[in-house]
Amino acid sequence: MAEGQKTTGSIIFAVRPIRTTLSNIRILVTDPVELIADGLRARLADIPDMKVVAYAATGKELLEHLAEAEIDLVLIEVSMPGMDGIDATREVRKRYPNVKLLAHSVLTDIEYVNSMRIEGASGYLAKSAPVQEIIHAIRVIMGGEEYLSPTVSASLDAGYKFTGKRMDGDYVGLTHREREIIRMIAEEKTNEEISALLFLSLETVKTHRKNLMTKLNVRSAAGLVKYAVDRRWI
Repeated sequence: MAEGQKTTGSIIFAVRPIRTTLSNIRILVTDPVELIADGLRARLADIPDMKVVAYAATGKELLEHLAEAEIDLVLIEVSMPGMDGIDATREVRKRYPNVKLLAHSVLTDIEYVNSMRIEGASGYLAKSAPVQEIIHAIRVIMGGEEYLSPTVSASLDAGYKFTGKRMDGDYVGLTHREREIIRMIAEEKTNEEISALLFLSLETVKTHRKNLMTKLNVRSAAGLVKYAVDRRWI
């Protein structure tokens, strides 16, 4: 093994820091489980150029912290109640374009990975990533490059099973109306009930359901429900 490298399993990470203009990378952890932030704070405590300075349990809290504190990088979980990681990433990129975002999530399916990348995340880590990989990913991103963990890269390489969507394809995320409908489907409402509640024609609701299944790469209502549950919408 070359000098200045460490190994975790079969993956080798460079220990030598990628040069950045920052002497101390200020990190905000956004996750519904506070113990995750505590663990990351402890694991990074001995890294001289990194410090976990804040914690947010939701996307809303994340935006509140960014309005008050100087943050360089956000480690963010996709699955959160209320404003989830995808929506929060979109808002951060709009309001604070200089803040870097690194997904650190239990969700590694291609839909979530591409959604986060499209909305502005500079990297995506599986939550099972070892500490040396987390450190390496942060330095890569602060150096202006993208980082994807091996697990995430494998998910992207596998591609979509039922559609041909790619990062350069036409995926644009869910509209507000689509989000309303998918939540109602997850609450077991029928097409007729959704039609009445949203003042839409039955055919329009059916069209939305069909489009959602194509957009989210699923083949049944169960897939739509799982998507809503994964993102903690219900």
